[in-house]
Amino acid sequence: MPWFNNLQLRTKFNLIMSLLLVFLFLTAAFLTYRKQQQLILKFAEDNSRILARQIIETRDYMSSAVRDEAENNYDLVPQVVATQVAKKITAGSPYYVRQVSLRYRNPDNRPDNYETARLKNFSLQKLAESSSMEAVDGKRTFRYLQPMVAVESCLACHGDYDKAPAFVRARFPRGHYSYNYKVGEVIGAVSVSIPMAGLYRQIGANMKQDLLYRGGIFFIIILVMGWILRRNIIDPVKQLAVSISKVTRTGSYADRLPSLTNDEIGTLIGSFNDLMQELQQKDQQSSEIDARYRSFFEMVPSAVVTCMQDGRIIMSNQRAEKLFGVSRKGLLGESIFDFIIGEAARNELFATYLKDGRIRLVKENSFQTVRCSHDRLTLMEIAIAASEGDQPPLFTVILRKILTV
Repeated sequence: MPWFNNLQLRTKFNLIMSLLLVFLFLTAAFLTYRKQQQLILKFAEDNSRILARQIIETRDYMSSAVRDEAENNYDLVPQVVATQVAKKITAGSPYYVRQVSLRYRNPDNRPDNYETARLKNFSLQKLAESSSMEAVDGKRTFRYLQPMVAVESCLACHGDYDKAPAFVRARFPRGHYSYNYKVGEVIGAVSVSIPMAGLYRQIGANMKQDLLYRGGIFFIIILVMGWILRRNIIDPVKQLAVSISKVTRTGSYADRLPSLTNDEIGTLIGSFNDLMQELQQKDQQSSEIDARYRSFFEMVPSAVVTCMQDGRIIMSNQRAEKLFGVSRKGLLGESIFDFIIGEAARNELFATYLKDGRIRLVKENSFQTVRCSHDRLTLMEIAIAASEGDQPPLFTVILRKILTV
């Protein structure tokens, strides 16, 4: 990603931290949402279980307590009492509660497909309860069923036809499937339905508030970490880069950076300051040596030039200027071989000092014909001193006049 590589360090950090925190933020939001869903489902299931248990206990109590009263007051029938109690308990709430049975007497207690399947499972598997999330009219709805089991008192109305109360026999003739229950048999279930839209809206409201809090916290974290990074890393590194650029541009080693910490950045800045101190000292020493060398260079009573292996002149003294009739500036870049007469002499001038790529000093001087100012040819004694080191060799050529031709 070239665009990313071209960004400043602070921008890279802020971008990476922002992406990381956004990822953590979304992950935390997702996990919180899932947790809220689980809590709501647990809440719905617990409330449904309690509500169903209350209805069943009310029905069982009325079944055991009521004798002949129901013949004169139909509202005292246990199933009717339990239904009315359920309506009063759930009034004003999203809960919808009813009693269902495969062998129902009241058409309102006829089970739907979901309830029918669960009632059959209760009869076959002896389950204590059943719950799941279902779609009802296109809306997500929590469904819960708890089975009702026949007890001895239930058989007074649902046992043998001949033993049933007269008002029951009058309503339900012999052979009706609501008779002949046995103790312990599943006779129906309490069905609870809870639309989840309202509860999920509450989750959404809670999530919005939670996201605002989390977003504010993450934003503050980015600002604080950005400030810490800028103060402790980016600004010192930026100052270091500016100082290095200034040294490269001006050649001055006088600048020093403040070291405020003892961490890696502080160590780096301390090492930079030590390096600048060392380079400044070496630069001063080099300047002093160069000044002394130039002073000595000018004091030599002979013409002196310093040149590279290919003969290019890089330094000369005043006597060399006078000898060749060329200014010191004009001599720079010229070849010493242009002033020596004879191809063989020019080729062998430095070859004597180089063998197998190594400098070999030769004590004997050579005598060569040199073209001087005004094209005068002069026989001159030439002494050569060669430097030896890691860099390409430099040759200092000393020319002493012997005879003018």
